[in-house]
Amino acid sequence: MKYKLLSDCKKVSGKPIMHHPLLLKGEGKISFGENVQIGVISSPNFYSHYTYLEARYRESEIVIGSNVAINNGFSIVTYAKVTIGNDVLIGVNCSIMDNDGHELAFNRRNQPPSGQAVVIENNVFIGSNVTILKGVTVGENAVVGNGTIVTRDVPKNTIVAGNPARIIRMLPH
Repeated sequence: MKYKLLSDCKKVSGKPIMHHPLLLKGEGKISFGENVQIGVISSPNFYSHYTYLEARYRESEIVIGSNVAINNGFSIVTYAKVTIGNDVLIGVNCSIMDNDGHELAFNRRNQPPSGQAVVIENNVFIGSNVTILKGVTVGENAVVGNGTIVTRDVPKNTIVAGNPARIIRMLPH
Protein backbone atom coordinates (compact mmCIF):
# COMPACT_ATOMS: atom_id res chain seq x y z
CA MET A 1 0.00 0.00 0.00
CA LYS A 2 2.80 2.46 0.84
CA TYR A 3 4.38 1.96 -2.62
CA LYS A 4 1.08 2.79 -4.28
CA LEU A 5 0.90 6.00 -2.23
CA LEU A 6 4.51 6.91 -3.08
CA SER A 7 4.05 6.29 -6.81
CA ASP A 8 3.56 9.54 -8.71
CA CYS A 9 3.51 8.44 -12.37
CA LYS A 10 0.09 9.43 -13.74
CA LYS A 11 0.42 7.87 -17.22
CA VAL A 12 0.26 4.15 -16.45
CA SER A 13 -1.63 1.63 -18.58
CA GLY A 14 -2.15 -2.08 -18.06
CA LYS A 15 -2.32 -3.99 -14.81
CA PRO A 16 0.55 -6.30 -13.83
CA ILE A 17 0.17 -9.32 -11.57
CA MET A 18 1.71 -8.18 -8.29
CA HIS A 19 3.71 -10.52 -6.03
CA HIS A 20 6.17 -7.81 -5.00
CA PRO A 21 5.84 -4.07 -4.22
CA LEU A 22 6.02 -1.78 -7.26
CA LEU A 23 7.00 1.90 -7.26
CA LEU A 24 6.11 3.89 -10.41
CA LYS A 25 7.77 7.31 -10.71
CA GLY A 26 8.20 10.14 -13.20
CA GLU A 27 6.35 12.34 -15.66
CA GLY A 28 6.48 9.90 -18.60
CA LYS A 29 4.46 6.85 -19.65
CA ILE A 30 4.65 3.31 -18.28
CA SER A 31 2.66 0.55 -19.99
CA PHE A 32 2.22 -3.13 -19.18
CA GLY A 33 1.05 -5.81 -21.60
CA GLU A 34 -1.05 -8.82 -20.62
CA ASN A 35 0.17 -11.28 -17.98
CA VAL A 36 3.14 -9.26 -16.67
CA GLN A 37 4.30 -10.69 -13.34
CA ILE A 38 6.10 -8.43 -10.87
CA GLY A 39 8.05 -10.38 -8.25
CA VAL A 40 8.60 -14.02 -7.37
CA ILE A 41 7.54 -15.28 -3.96
CA SER A 42 10.11 -18.07 -3.59
CA SER A 43 13.11 -15.98 -4.60
CA PRO A 44 15.77 -13.77 -2.94
CA ASN A 45 14.83 -10.23 -1.89
CA PHE A 46 11.11 -11.04 -1.67
CA TYR A 47 10.65 -9.51 1.77
CA SER A 48 13.25 -6.75 1.57
CA HIS A 49 13.09 -5.13 -1.89
CA TYR A 50 10.69 -3.62 -4.40
CA THR A 51 10.51 -3.04 -8.15
CA TYR A 52 11.29 0.53 -9.26
CA LEU A 53 10.20 1.90 -12.66
CA GLU A 54 10.93 5.54 -13.45
CA ALA A 55 10.04 7.33 -16.70
CA ARG A 56 11.69 10.54 -15.57
CA TYR A 57 10.64 13.16 -18.14
CA ARG A 58 7.38 13.87 -20.00
CA GLU A 59 8.85 12.29 -23.18
CA SER A 60 10.21 9.24 -21.32
CA GLU A 61 8.54 5.87 -21.80
CA ILE A 62 8.70 2.32 -20.45
CA VAL A 63 6.89 -0.33 -22.49
CA ILE A 64 6.67 -3.88 -21.13
CA GLY A 65 5.18 -6.50 -23.45
CA SER A 66 2.99 -9.50 -22.62
CA ASN A 67 3.93 -12.67 -20.74
CA VAL A 68 6.89 -11.03 -19.00
CA ALA A 69 8.15 -12.32 -15.63
CA ILE A 70 10.20 -9.85 -13.59
CA ASN A 71 11.96 -11.15 -10.48
CA ASN A 72 12.54 -9.19 -7.25
CA GLY A 73 14.73 -6.11 -6.91
CA PHE A 74 14.35 -4.94 -10.55
CA SER A 75 14.73 -1.32 -11.67
CA ILE A 76 14.47 0.81 -14.79
CA VAL A 77 15.40 4.49 -14.95
CA THR A 78 14.71 6.00 -18.37
CA TYR A 79 15.24 9.47 -19.75
CA ALA A 80 14.25 8.32 -23.27
CA LYS A 81 12.62 4.89 -23.81
CA VAL A 82 13.01 1.33 -22.60
CA THR A 83 11.09 -1.39 -24.42
CA ILE A 84 10.81 -4.97 -23.16
CA GLY A 85 9.27 -7.38 -25.67
CA ASN A 86 6.97 -10.36 -25.14
CA ASP A 87 7.85 -13.60 -23.32
CA VAL A 88 10.86 -12.12 -21.49
CA LEU A 89 12.24 -13.56 -18.21
CA ILE A 90 14.22 -11.22 -15.92
CA GLY A 91 16.21 -12.51 -12.94
CA VAL A 92 16.59 -11.09 -9.44
CA ASN A 93 18.37 -7.76 -8.83
CA CYS A 94 18.60 -6.52 -12.44
CA SER A 95 18.64 -2.95 -13.71
CA ILE A 96 18.23 -1.12 -17.00
CA MET A 97 19.40 2.48 -17.49
CA ASP A 98 19.23 4.36 -20.78
CA ASN A 99 21.38 7.22 -19.47
CA ASP A 100 24.53 8.01 -17.48
CA GLY A 101 22.61 9.63 -14.60
CA HIS A 102 24.74 12.79 -14.92
CA GLU A 103 26.77 14.38 -17.68
CA LEU A 104 30.36 13.18 -17.56
CA ALA A 105 32.02 16.55 -18.26
CA PHE A 106 32.70 18.23 -14.90
CA ASN A 107 31.24 21.59 -16.00
CA ARG A 108 27.90 19.97 -16.99
CA ARG A 109 27.37 17.41 -14.21
CA ASN A 110 24.35 19.25 -12.84
CA GLN A 111 22.60 19.08 -16.21
CA PRO A 112 20.52 16.01 -17.11
CA PRO A 113 22.13 13.85 -19.78
CA SER A 114 20.20 12.63 -22.77
CA GLY A 115 19.00 9.03 -22.89
CA GLN A 116 19.62 6.43 -25.57
CA ALA A 117 16.82 3.91 -26.03
CA VAL A 118 17.17 0.34 -24.76
CA VAL A 119 15.32 -2.51 -26.47
CA ILE A 120 14.90 -6.03 -25.11
CA GLU A 121 13.42 -8.09 -27.94
CA ASN A 122 11.03 -11.06 -27.63
CA ASN A 123 11.84 -14.30 -25.78
CA VAL A 124 14.96 -13.00 -24.01
CA PHE A 125 16.18 -14.58 -20.76
CA ILE A 126 18.09 -12.18 -18.50
CA GLY A 127 19.85 -13.86 -15.56
CA SER A 128 20.27 -12.42 -12.06
CA ASN A 129 22.38 -9.36 -11.17
CA VAL A 130 22.49 -8.08 -14.75
CA THR A 131 22.90 -4.40 -15.71
CA ILE A 132 21.88 -3.23 -19.18
CA LEU A 133 23.15 0.22 -20.18
CA LYS A 134 22.11 2.96 -22.61
CA GLY A 135 21.70 2.40 -26.33
CA VAL A 136 21.65 -1.42 -26.13
CA THR A 137 19.42 -3.81 -28.05
CA VAL A 138 19.25 -7.38 -26.76
CA GLY A 139 18.25 -9.53 -29.73
CA GLU A 140 15.44 -12.05 -29.91
CA ASN A 141 15.95 -15.35 -28.03
CA ALA A 142 19.21 -14.15 -26.42
CA VAL A 143 20.35 -15.28 -22.97
CA VAL A 144 22.25 -12.86 -20.71
CA GLY A 145 24.26 -14.70 -18.04
CA ASN A 146 24.25 -13.87 -14.33
CA GLY A 147 26.28 -10.82 -13.31
CA THR A 148 26.70 -9.52 -16.85
CA ILE A 149 27.17 -5.83 -17.67
CA VAL A 150 25.69 -5.20 -21.15
CA THR A 151 27.28 -2.18 -22.84
CA ARG A 152 26.77 -3.11 -26.52
CA ASP A 153 24.10 -4.79 -28.63
CA VAL A 154 23.55 -8.51 -28.11
CA PRO A 155 22.86 -10.44 -31.34
CA LYS A 156 19.76 -12.63 -31.50
CA ASN A 157 20.11 -16.33 -30.62
CA THR A 158 23.28 -15.87 -28.54
CA ILE A 159 24.40 -16.41 -24.97
CA VAL A 160 26.43 -13.52 -23.54
CA ALA A 161 28.19 -13.18 -20.18
CA GLY A 162 30.89 -11.15 -18.46
CA ASN A 163 31.90 -7.56 -17.83
CA PRO A 164 31.57 -6.27 -20.44
CA ALA A 165 29.26 -8.82 -22.05
CA ARG A 166 30.82 -11.03 -24.70
CA ILE A 167 29.37 -13.82 -26.81
CA ILE A 168 29.83 -17.23 -25.21
CA ARG A 169 28.09 -19.22 -27.91
CA MET A 170 25.28 -19.25 -30.45
CA LEU A 171 21.95 -20.88 -29.64
CA PRO A 172 20.38 -23.40 -32.03
CA HIS A 173 17.32 -22.06 -33.83
